[in-house]
Amino acid sequence: MTSNGQNKKTIADCLMAGSEQLRNAGIDNSRLDVRLLLADAISKETSYLFGYPEKILSDEESSCFQMMLDKRIKREPVSKIIGRKEFWSLNFKVTRDTLDPRPDSETLIEAVLENVTDKARQIQILDLGTGTGCLLLALLSEYRAAQGLGIDISDKALAVAEENAVSLGLSSRAVFLAGNWCEGLEPGWDIIISNPPYIGSDEKNALAPEVLNYDPSMALFAENNGMQDYQTLIPQAAAILNVEGLLVIEAGQGQADDINALMFDAGLIVSPPKKDLGGIARACVGRKSI
Repeated sequence: MTSNGQNKKTIADCLMAGSEQLRNAGIDNSRLDVRLLLADAISKETSYLFGYPEKILSDEESSCFQMMLDKRIKREPVSKIIGRKEFWSLNFKVTRDTLDPRPDSETLIEAVLENVTDKARQIQILDLGTGTGCLLLALLSEYRAAQGLGIDISDKALAVAEENAVSLGLSSRAVFLAGNWCEGLEPGWDIIISNPPYIGSDEKNALAPEVLNYDPSMALFAENNGMQDYQTLIPQAAAILNVEGLLVIEAGQGQADDINALMFDAGLIVSPPKKDLGGIARACVGRKSI
């Protein structure tokens, strides 16, 4: 506090009051959320909050912070409020036109790294339903000689992916094009990766408001109990993989067996799926032998 401004708030005040507001709204991880929001409101890293708890916010910063809290109370995700999300230790721009990158999807990156151990190879990577570009760009950050193509049906999502490629210094090795899965693509891919829509329309009511109300529905829902896009893209992807090429696809809970069957039917050698930190079979892996 200051002598000439009883309404002035310090970082410590904001952390305490903001956490209480979010907690009272029934939001989990309220302390983490309020730290991320406050750091963004004052244009600092979160570490700054711990080093300068006595720092007094300006009126503009206080108003910005409260506006962010109000949005979060309405269940808008932190990532959509601040416009970015970390994935694979990289920062990605996100908008309402893109699916939020999620920690579960990092399992796909781990699965690729386990199966393609030579990071110096000049490989061609295809990302189907690229969204923010997080899967493709994370792989390009690991495979320094690789080139990649991201496909999405949404022009607005592609614009976000292109921005992310530029901000991460990967635009020289990444191209983003509008398309419908593998339609029109030529063979010649060493790695194909995808996180397609896989939530059945009858599961909408089970989703958190942060997902249902703020992620694009076209990136979430698929017909046939969430299996329709797998049924389309797996045979297409298998047809354009190089020999020894790898297909890695994200699975929803309980879908891995059906996805593996589709991969087998497409002529791929199927490996056991890789589980995420929650123990769910998340990354389905198939390799082309002939």
